[in-house]
Amino acid sequence: QVQLVESGGGLVQPGGSLRLSCIASGLTLSSYVMGWFRQAPGKAREFVAGINWSGGSTKYADSVKGRFTISRANAKRTVDLQMKGLKPEDTAVYYCAGAFSRVATVLPESGYNYWGRGTQVTVSS
Repeated sequence: QVQLVESGGGLVQPGGSLRLSCIASGLTLSSYVMGWFRQAPGKAREFVAGINWSGGSTKYADSVKGRFTISRANAKRTVDLQMKGLKPEDTAVYYCAGAFSRVATVLPESGYNYWGRGTQVTVSS
């Protein structure tokens, strides 16, 4: 059974940093494109960052470019999202997602087969 479990969320002041982690089980992570999405209260879920199977290609939403960094360690079965310069508008539940692909860096949201339950990030003073 495939499981993605996020951790690392919490409350942080504006300008602060957090590192989210997603640990995968039940799959061979090196065969999967992985991504982070987020959903703020009252808003649709949106793409944040994506990474291809090897970690050699990444893509970011314009709103987080230069502040967030996605990385992966296939041997450890983890995908991380380092977040710096956090803003109140980054407040959301953050989800890890995965899909079987050794080609893509990012897929449409509907293309991801597996999702975690999410971790809450709150940016507030």
